[in-house]
Amino acid sequence: MNENIQPLNPIAFSLGPIEVHWYGIIIGSGLALALFLAIREGDRRGLPKDIFADLMLWAIPIAIISARIYYVIFEWKYYVNHPVEIPQIWNGGIAIHGALIGSVITALVFAKKRGISFWKIVDIAAPSIILGQAIGRWGNFMNQEAHGGEVTRSFLENLHLPDFIINQMYINGAYYHPTFLYESVWDFAGFILLILLRRVNLRRGELFLSYVIWYSVGRYFIEGLRTDSLMLGSMRMAQMISLALIVGAAAILLYRRQKKLADAHYLDQANL
Repeated sequence: MNENIQPLNPIAFSLGPIEVHWYGIIIGSGLALALFLAIREGDRRGLPKDIFADLMLWAIPIAIISARIYYVIFEWKYYVNHPVEIPQIWNGGIAIHGALIGSVITALVFAKKRGISFWKIVDIAAPSIILGQAIGRWGNFMNQEAHGGEVTRSFLENLHLPDFIINQMYINGAYYHPTFLYESVWDFAGFILLILLRRVNLRRGELFLSYVIWYSVGRYFIEGLRTDSLMLGSMRMAQMISLALIVGAAAILLYRRQKKLADAHYLDQANL
């Protein structure tokens, strides 16, 4: 029976010679929803309506490029012999940590040029970012990538997963951990948490730092199940970076409180 399982087609439709992949559609949908939510929340918090639209014009292409560069750097042994494949992101191979690095640097420069608090921008964007990540992981599902080690079908059935997920986890004669799903669920839970934390009226910057900590904790443990980790010697890069982000975000949060650099609060309308 297993031999008859067919994976879902990663190509949504074709326009002549151009193939439109589900991966790109799902990633794009996540970005569009994230932008919509950020613009709406930014308006509530007193930011000009064009701030996030303008920011995304820079942040999206830079994030995609930095995510691909990050991935290619750690898979250079392959890409040095296949340089034509370097720009082929539609086949997978972008790293969220690379995207976050590019996005944060872009936001820093953008905020400075616009004369707006960087921390206010990223606080507002934090729930949108993690929701976009939760949606984006389903692009990995369509490509049958970002999965974990081998498991049995009964293991997946005991998770009460629908057949379409179980069948998509049947790859080259074996079933695998749906780590894309684990991370998607963790990210969605993080989105709910951040929405609730907005009502607590945390100090400026702390919502974004909470996002960094929450995402990194989940990513650290989920990464340990994956079979496609980017490696630095015998160490998984995503786990190393996740630990560094947890410690760094917590340290920044405490430092800003101790130095009274976070007196403004999330719900404050004034002081952009």
